[in-house]
This record gives sequence, structure tokens and C-alpha cells, in this order.
Amino acid sequence: MSRRIAITGLGVLSPIGIGHQEFWNNLIAGTVGTKKIKAFDTSIFDVHNGGEVDGFVPDQYFKVINPEVAGRTTQLAVAAARMAVEDAGLTGDSYEGERIGVCMGTTMGNQSVVEDDNDAQIKGGSPLIPDLVSHYAEVYISAAVAEEMGAEGPISVVPTACAAGNYAISWGADLIRDGLVDVAIVGGADAISRGCFAVFHRLGAIAPEVCQPFDVNRKGMMVAEGAGCVILEDYDKAVARGAHIYAELLGYGLACDAHHPTAPHPEGLGAKGAMQRALVEAGIGAESVNYVSAHGTGTRANDSSESRSVRDVFGVRADELPTSSIKSMLGHTMGAASAIEAVTCALTIKHGVIPPTVNFKESDPDCLNQIVPNEAMSYPVEVALSNSFAFGGNISTIIMGRV
Repeated sequence: MSRRIAITGLGVLSPIGIGHQEFWNNLIAGTVGTKKIKAFDTSIFDVHNGGEVDGFVPDQYFKVINPEVAGRTTQLAVAAARMAVEDAGLTGDSYEGERIGVCMGTTMGNQSVVEDDNDAQIKGGSPLIPDLVSHYAEVYISAAVAEEMGAEGPISVVPTACAAGNYAISWGADLIRDGLVDVAIVGGADAISRGCFAVFHRLGAIAPEVCQPFDVNRKGMMVAEGAGCVILEDYDKAVARGAHIYAELLGYGLACDAHHPTAPHPEGLGAKGAMQRALVEAGIGAESVNYVSAHGTGTRANDSSESRSVRDVFGVRADELPTSSIKSMLGHTMGAASAIEAVTCALTIKHGVIPPTVNFKESDPDCLNQIVPNEAMSYPVEVALSNSFAFGGNISTIIMGRV
């Protein structure tokens, strides 16, 4: 990238905590946040666990918009953005509004609006607020963030399913690199929904109890919700204003192997391409990476495919390279997943501690070996690579490094 890009603010809402400090403490403690779902009745399914954000009060994060006219995904996105902006120390005087862009990723968008309306019609309840219905559109997620944060630059929503958070981060990086903005508020958000749960249940992809990425006896993923946001900032301008810098975004790589609507390419073709492109853009070799934040969903196909692609890119180092999947604790937060994992990578670099892959019991020779099992590991991470894969073969990889 021609202009260096600093990561100066973090915001997160997850099944293991709200705010990056609580989230990090629970993450390195190996806390499992998945449990019986309360948001909707799961009795018609034969699995019942997922990841929900507990204790979330939208009113605490909205200052401009009435949160009642925003779907839960929008609410989560605004809250994560508010935390990240405040963490970065950005004020109304820091930058002109037109020099601030916004991009959020999502999978399901504001699906809660449709499901709430369905419930109201079936059960004879009161109709939804008209403004809430009109704000169902995915673009409102970023629009609400922009309005709340006073951002007047380019805004966009990226709906590339479970890879959307990294796509949004990549788009924000391009805005800064091309000189269109000085700051980008980027990330991803998704609220848990019956529709999403039903899709993965129909695919036979949900684990009955816990998520066990890379374990030989893994049984599937866990549907979850959350939001993650990072503040990207022109590096020189961040230094000039005295900002705290967590890490530097070094590069990204995108790919779409279009192998299958839901299954990953068995040899990880798209994943391999995205990682290689990210390394080229970052201007580093594979030997420089010393932590991989895996997509690691806990499904048999994903974990094996990702392992093959990492082995192709990193060669003999692959099975010695510290790797972990935080989905073992959070579940899969869909469009928020890679954004939350970006927050994790920034904190991993800052603290020199790698979060564990919990629920791990027995290794699978078809998968990576060094997956930091069950307990966090102190390790000086200089360069972290984070993978994110999605339906349709959409792949996104970002790389960040210590400043």
C-alpha cells in the first residue's frame, strides 16, 4: 500500500463480552459463550445452542437516531462503531466529516425486522413501526453508523456473507490508500436469526453442543451474533495527532473460487490465492507471518480445506505456525466474524498473547497441528494473518503487523 494505514480504535460486541477489554479477558481465559438460544424457540430443531450478545442496551450507544427504528444488526453495528471511535479518541475536531468513510459487512442484514413482522402477523400482534420497516435495507447499517458518527465520506455495505468483515476492512484500506478519506470506520455486524439458524441446520452443519475446530471429532459450527469495528487511519496523520496505534494494516487479498454455493473448494484454491495476494500487497514473504487467525468454523470440510491451503502457502512451517480459531468460543458470528477476528489480531499483537482454540481433544492428521489448544499462549506476534471464507467461494485475508 502506498500510504501506511494505522489501526487506532477497536469496538466489539460478542457472546463473550461487550467492549474490547471484557472481550479480550474472556478470550484469553478460554471462555465459551455458546449456550441455549433465548432469542427464538428452537424446539422444532434437534440442536439448540448458539452465541448471543447478553446485556446489550442500544440506548447507551445511540446519540442521534432513535434505536427503536433500527434493526438489531444496525444496533450492533452502531454500538461497535461508537466504541471504536471513542477508543480511537476521534472527536468532531479530529477530521472533517467528508474525510471519514464507513463500510460495514453483513450476512443476514436486518433479518430480525422480517422475522418480527412475521411473528406479529402470525400471532396477531401490533404492526412494526413504519420507520423500522423502511430501515430493513442492508445499506441502512452503514448509513446509521455514518449518521451517528458524523461521517460524510463514502459509505458502503458489503454483503459477502461470512467474509464480509474483512472485505469491508479492505474497502476502507483502499479509500485511504487512494486518498479519498483519512479515516475509515470499518467492520461487520450480524444479529442471530431463525432464518440463519434454519439454513445451517438444513445443511447439517450445526454442532449439537460445542464447536471444536480442527479436532478429529468435530461436529460442526455454531450460529452466533455480534459486531466488530476497527478504525483505520492514515498512519502519518494518526501519529501527528498522537493517536494510540494498536497495529498497522499491511495488506489484504481477495479471491472467489466459485467452487460451490455452500462448500469450500476441497484444495482451498481461493484461500490460497487470497493469502498469496495479501502477502504480495503487504510486501512480505510467508516467513514473516508468525500467527494465523483461522476461519476455523469447526465443520469437517472447512477445517480440512483451510489446512491444505495454509500448508500450500507456508510449506513446512505450516504445522509449526501458531494458529487458532476463536469461533470455538464465540461461535460463527457471520458477517461480524472476520471483523471481530481483526480486533483479536490487533489485541494479540498488542499483548503478545495468542488466544486458544478451545474444546480441542484429539488432533486430525488432515488438519493443522499447532492450533494453540485450550489455553492461551504467550508469544510475541509481529505479523498476523487472518482468514475469512464465505459461501460462494468468497475469500478474504488481511495482514497486520506490529508498529
